[in-house]
Formats: sequence, C-alpha cells, structure tokens
Amino acid sequence: MYNIILKHLEEKVTLSLEEKELIKTFFKPQKLKKKQFLVIEGYVCKYLTFVSKGLLKSYNVDEKGNEHINQFTPEGWWTSDMNSFFSGEISFYSINAIEDSDILTITVEDFDNLTLQVPVMDRYFRILFQNSLITKERRLISSHTHNAEEKYRHIAENNPDLIKRVPQNLLASYLGLSPETLSRLKKNLLLE
Repeated sequence: MYNIILKHLEEKVTLSLEEKELIKTFFKPQKLKKKQFLVIEGYVCKYLTFVSKGLLKSYNVDEKGNEHINQFTPEGWWTSDMNSFFSGEISFYSINAIEDSDILTITVEDFDNLTLQVPVMDRYFRILFQNSLITKERRLISSHTHNAEEKYRHIAENNPDLIKRVPQNLLASYLGLSPETLSRLKKNLLLE
C-alpha cells in the first residue's frame, strides 16, 4: 500500500531511504467498503487521505436530497475537505467509497509533524495544493463556459477510466447534467 504513495511522492520530490521510512510512520492504512463514509457533511474532516486502491467521491446534498458531486478520487489521488481538515470547522460535504478502497490517512497534527521532520514534504504539498487549485479553477471556468458535450468530451479524453468506473448517474451529477441528458449525449457521440 505504501509503494503507491511513495511512487507518487517521488514524481514530485526526491526522497532518501530514511525519509521514505519516516513518511510511512505518519500514515494509517485503512479499508473502506463500497458506500462506507470517510467524511460526513456536518462533521469535522479529520484526515487528509491518499487513495492506494479504489475510488471515492466527494459531494454535498441539496435541500431536495440531490447529490452534487465535486470530485472523484481514484488511485494515486488525494482527497479531503481542506477547509475542515485545516481549520477544524465542520465539513460542507461528504466523502464515501464508490468501490471497495484501500486508503492512507494522516491527521492534521501528523501532517504538521511530517512537514517539519521531512522538509521536502512541505514542497511536495505546496506543489499538490497548487495543482489542485489550478484544477478547481479550470473546472469552475468549464462549468460556466462549456456546453454539455464539451464537458463530457473533456472528461472522456482526460479521464477515460472514470467513464468506465463511475455509474452514469454520478457522472451526470459531476458534469451538472441529468442522467437522461448524459445518456442522450453519449448515444449521439457514439453515432458520430
């Protein structure tokens, strides 16, 4: 389980053998069953989480009971409610497993200690958070400027594995479409 996170870290920073061993001590391995919650809206998010295997979703539920997906987290990606994690305030969304998943979690206290004891991790997380901010800004712009077909094509080209793994109703929610609209769109694109 730790091999995946270490490989991911080394794509951004160089780590010594001693640093790799120390890093492992800060993360707690856990398993989530399909539909099991990591974070529940209205409670404090206690972990920054790395997905070693499986798939998670982050979402909030509106007053009508409709889910609004804001992120899918496959293997090799991180998830958390960053505001809740760092501030200790309640979370505005839930995170649960779409598939059985193996995850590594770190508490905010361990996060702080990790970045102090392994200084290169501070650089790694800065890069990670910068990339996350850029991705979220692009998604926001896309949601305002792209039509349904462009949104679907973008995710199909950039994350084809998600199209296969994510149920259509969840993918529709992520794209801001009804399941019926997504179904028609996929059918029309297959006919091209």
